[in-house]
Amino acid sequence: MSKPASGHAGGCQCGAVRFRVDGQLGTASICHCRMCQKAFGSLYAPLVGLHDGAELVWTRGEPTRFQSSNHVARGFCSRCGTPLTYEAPGDIGIAIGAFDHPHEIVPVVQYGVEGKLPYADRMPEIPERRTEEDSDAAVFLKSIISNQHPDHDTDDWPPA
Repeated sequence: MSKPASGHAGGCQCGAVRFRVDGQLGTASICHCRMCQKAFGSLYAPLVGLHDGAELVWTRGEPTRFQSSNHVARGFCSRCGTPLTYEAPGDIGIAIGAFDHPHEIVPVVQYGVEGKLPYADRMPEIPERRTEEDSDAAVFLKSIISNQHPDHDTDDWPPA
């Protein structure tokens, strides 16, 4: 299967949970609050909402939810742990990294900046290195066989 004719598709790392957004995505953002940092196990949470009338459809499986506060539930894959959603009353955010084409979704605002880690703005100053430039890990990297679901819908997963 390829990208749906309309909408955006995505899913978790293992492929047990897949979704499609029918309609337009809303505002893409980054949240630096401590709750989002812990939910994503990361420096921040990149999320995108839905425009009015858009619908989130679970096409394979459905996330498990953790009630992270009295108002918010966090959806994630119970098999592989991939963070998938931020669900508040009348509002849902979907993890940008879970989309098949995350490069198409560009954050335009940052929230919770009081929780921003002090080095988050210095990321461009940190030296960069491409994966294949790590000669110490070359043998290990060449031996990796990925079990990750591909960045497109599949009729069945895992493959037979």
